[in-house]
Order: sequence, then C-alpha cells, then structure tokens
Amino acid sequence: MAKTTNRQRGVRTTAIHAGEGIDPTTRASSPNLVMSSTFAPSEVAGFSARNRDNYDGYVYARVSNPTVRQLEDKLAALEGAQSCQCYASGMAASSALLLGRLSQGDHLVISDTNYVGTAELVRDSLPRFGIEVTPVDMSDLDMVERAVTPRTRMLWVETPANPIMRLADIAALSRLARAKGVRDVAVDSTFASPIATRPLDFGADFVVHSLTKYIGGHGDAMGGAVLGRKDDLDALNLEATVHYGGVLSPFNAWLILRGAATLPIRMRAHEETALAVAKFLEGHGKVKRVFYPGLASHPQHELARRQMKNFSGMMTFQVEDGPALARRMVDRLEIVHYAVSLGHHRSLVYCIPTDALMRSTFRHQGELLERYRNFAGDGVFRFSVGIEDAEDICADLDEVL
Repeated sequence: MAKTTNRQRGVRTTAIHAGEGIDPTTRASSPNLVMSSTFAPSEVAGFSARNRDNYDGYVYARVSNPTVRQLEDKLAALEGAQSCQCYASGMAASSALLLGRLSQGDHLVISDTNYVGTAELVRDSLPRFGIEVTPVDMSDLDMVERAVTPRTRMLWVETPANPIMRLADIAALSRLARAKGVRDVAVDSTFASPIATRPLDFGADFVVHSLTKYIGGHGDAMGGAVLGRKDDLDALNLEATVHYGGVLSPFNAWLILRGAATLPIRMRAHEETALAVAKFLEGHGKVKRVFYPGLASHPQHELARRQMKNFSGMMTFQVEDGPALARRMVDRLEIVHYAVSLGHHRSLVYCIPTDALMRSTFRHQGELLERYRNFAGDGVFRFSVGIEDAEDICADLDEVL
C-alpha cells in the first residue's frame, strides 16, 4: 500500500488491502494479473538467481512474479510473519520446507496423524535421502520429548490434525523444542487458517498452508505457502523454489488473492454454520460421535479455546456403518458434495475408513494405532462445512442418515 500508518489495522482490513495498492500507472483498484514469464530488468542483473543480491526487481517468473508477490505480502500480514514464499500446491510447500531444511543424517519428529500427502512423503521418500523420521502423538508432550534426539532438527506439527481433529499445543511444543535444542518448529495450519490460529505468535518458526483450502476458499485454484523469518525464506526461495521449480501460477495467485480478501468473513460464517451442524449431528440418533473443537465435548476443547480464535468449519463424525452411508451420500446428497478437499464455500464430506488409511498411509501399530482409534474408531466422515444455511445442510444430512 502506498500510504503507511502506525495504527494496527483490523484483520478484515488487512485481508483486503495488505499487499495491494492502486496501480500508479493505470490507477487500477484491483490487483493486476501479470502472466509474463520473463521481465526486462531496469538495470544489468546477474544471469543466475545467486547473483542478484542487490536487485529486487523481476527477471524470471520462477524466481518471483508481481502477482505472486502481492499474495505473499498479504499472507505475511495475515500471519504476522516477516516473509512468505508461495508454491504450486500445499504439497509443493510442504516438500519445499522439508527438503529445504533437512539433510542427510537429520532427524524429523512429526505428527503421527496428518495430511496424507505429507505423511506418505516423510515415510516413503525422506528415509531414502538419509533423513530419519519418528511419528508421534503431538498432543502428548512426554511422547514428543522421548522422541527427540541430538540429531532432531524439526518438529512438524499439524493442528487440528487431518483427519481426526486432534489438537496440539503449539506454545508448549515450541518451548520443548527450544529446551531440547531443536532448530525448527513447523506448523501445518491449513485446518485453522490465519483467522483461527497464528502459530508464529505461539513460538513456531514456520507456518505451512494449503492455499487450495480456506485461504483460496472457492475450490478453483491450487496453491501453497510457507511463512516465517525473512532470512530463512530467502534461502528457501533459492533452493526450494528456483531449483525445485514448484512455483505458483500467477493466475492461481490472482484467484487466491481474491479469495483471501473475504477470508475473515468466510471463517466467521464457517464457524457459525459448523457449530450448528455439529450440534445437530451430536444429537442425531444415527451418529455415534462428533469431534469439533467448538463443542464442549471435544476432549481438547479448553486448548481450542486458548489457541483458536475461530473454530473453523472442519469436523469428523462416526456412524455404525460408514461404507453404507457413503454410498447413500454419493447417490442422494444435494447440498453437500461427497468429495475430497476442504475449506471451500460449499460443504464437502468424505468417508475415511481406519483400516484402509493405515494400510496406505499411516501404518500405525500398537500404541499409536490405539490412540488413532480413540478418535476415529473404525473410520470417520471428514466434514468440511461450507457457508450454506445450516438448516439446509442438516436437512440434506438427515435424508441420508
């Protein structure tokens, strides 16, 4: 923005105006969409991205792009971060951070329950590069502490955890990491969004978002972001963006910019609708359990109240015969879509059987499997509640339950 002020702006003003301003040439009010892959620099600049330390302009879109930078500046303002780096998807962002910060011989302690793409990456790929991985229940500080070794370089936290809605105490984990000499605490905050939780405020070093979800909000653009200290993000840009090449399309950045402007308003609507739907499901005779951080029945409701300013629109619920219900949902749902993904303006639900997820992704045994089943039983329906009228969502669900 062209003008500056010392007064702290509200979150809705920040969501609309941060990173944006009136174009000085055309006087356009909305952000420009710059699709060019190459730029004519205003001075002689180095050919390699390594040789452009004193040039802040644009040379090539794999290094930086004006539209993408506007989005990065907006996200940094929303998260209270020094810097942000955007990527082509949430997985591109997660891969960039993991591969950009960890090296052969390092040790990663990660939530045992998290987004399946990340879970499979750390279990299947990182060990091939000589990186040791230990999954733990991040809600159990003693278990985390026992897992940390002198070679542990990162704690990877996801809260609320996908898909079971288990929470982790970011502040306590950050204190633990500092005390044990762990360099990085990274938090995947996709389920929460910056409106609910700002992990950097609780001591985390990095925040990861799938922009495809709440921040984009409309299910029409994929993207990801890593936020943190400027020096760390500058280094990540050179290695994990320029060299790995998972850059965000300017068109997708433009769509996500538009979605981010209404994020505070949408998150308030998501929370309001989700709470009504969660109460409906909790009182339904065919529903066994509901896990939603905004319900007093959630086992970590007090932590949610301390750590989340908004309870988001994500929940899970269990029924007696999940596969049968899933089939009815595919055939008969009208308002709610039986589909993967989450955080969109429309409601999305999907059946996640425990045994199938264990075989494909988490592969828990013993205590970790028992802890997972305490939340998920034989399986859950992951429910991303949209911003439709709660009465219509409940009526749609009642038809299939």
